[in-house]
Amino acid sequence: MPLQLEPTFYTALREGNRPLAGMWVCSGSPLVAEICAGSGLDWVLIDAEHSPNGLESILAQLQAMHGYPVQAMVRPPVNDTVVIKQYLDLGVQNLLIPMVNSAGEAAAAVSAVRYPPHGVRGVGSALARASRWNRVPDYLATAGETVSVTVQIESTAAVEAVEEILAVDGVDGIFLGPSDLAASMGLLGQQEHPEVRAAVERCIQAASAAGKPAGVNAFNPGTARAYLDAGASFVLVGADVAVLARASEALASEFVRPVDGPVKQSY
Repeated sequence: MPLQLEPTFYTALREGNRPLAGMWVCSGSPLVAEICAGSGLDWVLIDAEHSPNGLESILAQLQAMHGYPVQAMVRPPVNDTVVIKQYLDLGVQNLLIPMVNSAGEAAAAVSAVRYPPHGVRGVGSALARASRWNRVPDYLATAGETVSVTVQIESTAAVEAVEEILAVDGVDGIFLGPSDLAASMGLLGQQEHPEVRAAVERCIQAASAAGKPAGVNAFNPGTARAYLDAGASFVLVGADVAVLARASEALASEFVRPVDGPVKQSY
C-alpha cells in the first residue's frame, strides 16, 4: 500500500500565518511525549543532547506522537553523519543540529541528510521506518523533500559566522540557544543579559535578511514575546521535565506544612 510522509516543519511554518510555539520533550517517555503532542502546541522537540534518549526511545516517542496535529523535531547529541543517518532511518523528518559554529559544519549536516551524489547519507531505507519499509513511492528520489535541517547557533563563533551559515544551501533555518551562547560570552547562567539578547536579535535579523526563519529557546514568557516581536518565527517556551518539576514543587509548597511539636499518629 503506497504511503505519504508528513510535511516538514518548514512546510508548516510557510503555510501558517503566525509563529509556531513549542516545548521540549526531555523525559524519554513516550507517554509524556504523547501528552505533550496533544496539548495544542504547534511543535515538540525531542532532545537527545542533554536528555536520556537513545534510538529506541526516540522511535517510541515518534510513534506515540504520530497522528496528533503537532510537528516533531529531534535534536541529536552531535553533528555526526552516522548518528544523523540512524535518526533519519528511524523516520525523523526534522533535525535540529547542535553546536554548528561555521558554514563548513552546517554544510556537513546538510550533506548527512542527502543521498549521493548530493550528500553522503547511507542507503538503507528499504529496511527502515523512514520509507515505511519501501511503502513510500520513490522514497530515494524524493527523500530530500521530506527532511528539514535546522542548525543551532549557540556560540560567539556561530554568531560571527551566522550570515555564512544561513547562506548554506539546505539549511532551512537557525535556532538560537541563549544558554550556551551566554556561556561562550563569559556570562554563564545569564541568558537574559542584554549582550546575549542583543546577539540573539542580531541573528534573528540576519535570518530575516536571508529569507530564512529563526527560532529561539525562551522559557521566560516576556523574553519569548520580545523575541517574537523581533522577528522570531518559532519558539520553545517550556519543557516537560520543567513543567513537572515546578508543578510538583507548587503542590508541595501548598500542602506540605511544617508541624510544631511531636507528630501524633492515628491508627
